[in-house]
Amino acid sequence: MAARDLQERIKKLIVDRRLPSGAPLPTEPELMEYLGASRNSVREALKALQAMGIVEIRHGFGTYVGPMSFAPMIEGLAFRTVAGHYRGEDSLLQLLELREAVETGLVSRLAGRLPAADLAELEALVDRMDEEAARGAGLAATDRAFHATLYRGLDNTLLCEVLEAFWDAFHRVQRDLVDVPQDPRVTCRQHREILDAVRSGDALRAERAIREHFGNVRARLSGTGGQPSVPVR
Repeated sequence: MAARDLQERIKKLIVDRRLPSGAPLPTEPELMEYLGASRNSVREALKALQAMGIVEIRHGFGTYVGPMSFAPMIEGLAFRTVAGHYRGEDSLLQLLELREAVETGLVSRLAGRLPAADLAELEALVDRMDEEAARGAGLAATDRAFHATLYRGLDNTLLCEVLEAFWDAFHRVQRDLVDVPQDPRVTCRQHREILDAVRSGDALRAERAIREHFGNVRARLSGTGGQPSVPVR
């Protein structure tokens, strides 16, 4: 049986038995019997599925259903962007445009629909940005928390995880490749405008605010000339 077929049958087993993340899979001998495959073939299939985050092999304990996280996707996006950058491509800008396209398409759905608790949390995050900017501290963590809190209002776990994956890949690559200058006052102002637009219920204003925010990042990124700041680790 082909390795791909074994992987698909193990995945089907997980689905058919409705096994959640962390649940134990059948033992290796049980899988060999169930699949009608050799020990080496089963192990190779499990290793391939582990690389995808579908299973987790705990040596000495057994094999379990994996976290099914977006970690492989993040690694792939990050590596693709780094490789493209060193081939002279605008790969970091392309990844930014991907984030922009997704967020612009989503933010109008949030206008006027966020609960008061989420709006208060977003307000507190923007206030924290102002304080960090005044101290000369970095805004990246608060910026990320703002976007995560904003789209949490969609009540769509998959969308939120995809956006987090895009964010993680972009900022990991940006940190390693390009030193992007930033005016924290502009960043604070733009996030407050996004918040005000969403709170007001004006969908078009919210889209414009998101586009302005990403347009500013794009302009700063383009202004670097895309030159590496440090070697890739």
